[in-house]
Amino acid sequence: MKLILTAAVDKLGVPGDIVEVKAGYGRNYLLPRGMAIVATRGAEKQIEGIRRAQEAREIRDLDHAREVKAKLDALENVSVAVKASETGKLFGSVTAGDVADAVRKASGQAIDKRSVELSAGQIKATGKHTVDIALHPQITAHVSVEVVAA
Repeated sequence: MKLILTAAVDKLGVPGDIVEVKAGYGRNYLLPRGMAIVATRGAEKQIEGIRRAQEAREIRDLDHAREVKAKLDALENVSVAVKASETGKLFGSVTAGDVADAVRKASGQAIDKRSVELSAGQIKATGKHTVDIALHPQITAHVSVEVVAA
């Protein structure tokens, strides 16, 4: 089965790659999760758009990762407003996507939510929390995020 990847898949490829996989893997895993689309003539024209979007989001090299890390480490006012009880327990949780949006608003730097590493998978209480952001395999930024009741 010939597919075009729309997300990075370990040991298979990056967005925009045209790959040949077994039919069951493509039909039962990649397609339902939105990680790939069937390779057709029209879809192959979309590859360039997918690659441009991916390049805009990714960290280009080690030096660029260091620049972004310095910018993120200097952030002080990253806050996420969520509904919470009087005791500080959240109605729901703060996810990696919420943190990535808050960092983008505070710094202007677009961060992929898959690079945000929360210690417990999600934040469930108000207060200050330290979040790791993997910018490069060798570079990780530490950002202090304050969760406040809305």
